[in-house]
Formats: sequence, C-alpha cells, structure tokens
Amino acid sequence: MQSADYKPMETEQIVGWISDNLPQTILLVGGLIAMCVAIAYAKDKDGGKYKALMAVGFLFGVAMLYEALTMHATWRSVTSILIALTAFTLLIRPFRDVNFSIIAAIMIMAFVYIWLASFDGATLFGQVDLTPLSQGWARLIISFVAGAIVYGICRFAEAIVKFFGKLLNCWPILFVLGIVCIAEAGLMFLGYGSIFDYLDLSKAKDVLEVNL
Repeated sequence: MQSADYKPMETEQIVGWISDNLPQTILLVGGLIAMCVAIAYAKDKDGGKYKALMAVGFLFGVAMLYEALTMHATWRSVTSILIALTAFTLLIRPFRDVNFSIIAAIMIMAFVYIWLASFDGATLFGQVDLTPLSQGWARLIISFVAGAIVYGICRFAEAIVKFFGKLLNCWPILFVLGIVCIAEAGLMFLGYGSIFDYLDLSKAKDVLEVNL
C-alpha cells in the first residue's frame, strides 16, 4: 500500500533528473541496447527482433555521438570515449557490408563529368585552351581517373573503419562492451567514479576510502 505522502515524479522532474545524470543514463541505455543486440544476434541473426534492435541501436547511437561531441567538455574523458566507442559500434553495425567506396566514386565521376562541360571555351591563364577537356574521350578519362582516385582513398578509409567495426561488433565483444557501459553507469550513479579508476589498485583504495 502506498504512503499518503507518495507523489509520482512529474515529467519535468524526470527530464531534470535525466539532464543531471545524462552521461550515466546514456551509458546505461546504450549498454542495455548493446547487450540486447548481441543476444538477439546470437539467437537469430536473420530474425525481425535483431533487425529492430539494430535499428533502435543505430538511432540511439546517433544521439550518443551527438551528446559525446557536444558535451564532452563537461564530462570526464573516459566517459566521453566510452560513449563515443559505443555509439560507433551501434552506428556501424547496419552498414558493415555496404560498399560506400563505389558509391562515392560514381558520384565523383558524375560530378567531374558534368563540371568538365564548363571548360568549353575556357582558357588557363588566358593562354591554354581547355576546350578539349570538355569533349570526347578526354572528358571520360579524366572523370574515370578522378573516380578511381576517390575510390582508392575511400576504400582504404572504409577498410580501417570496417575492421574496427567488425571487431567491436563481434557479438561476444559487443556483449562485454554493454556490460562495461552498464557497470560504468552504475558506479557513476552511486558516486564511485569510473571502473577505470579501479584498474590502478593504488587509486582504487583511495577512491573506496573517499566514498565509504
């Protein structure tokens, strides 16, 4: 039976509480989503539940990244890094098998091909006629070379991003990352700092003495 003095939290109070505890709330929710995604993937990676959780994770990952970029100055560096790492993991998961390099290359080829049309009748320093670059094979070759250069650069960057994305999105690692986020959030809510404070045993003793 509820006490007569009991009053449920109003919306403004809830929003205020979340605002006052934003980093740990983000870590808690992000950690829970990461764990749920890992469990759903392990059970049925082709199931609708996994795909729905992945979509939720992507949307929350966007919010996490935004908060990490805009609020990092007021948070501990460890907290900001952990939030950004979790955000990256949730964001990259739906796009692990998408080839962005070829898309970027095709777009650049089209842009350069269209742009070269403006060279018709143009000159360089008033002496070199650029008209040939706007016509025929020269226009096609330049567009192709530009696309190939962009493809090579993007492919290299994409390979690096996907390597870390696949590493972090390996479901056991994703599950552990979720646990770390939840543990970090729990310590922050209780006022015990960060789990990384306890990796240095000499500091762990001081932290425990201060909070006990």
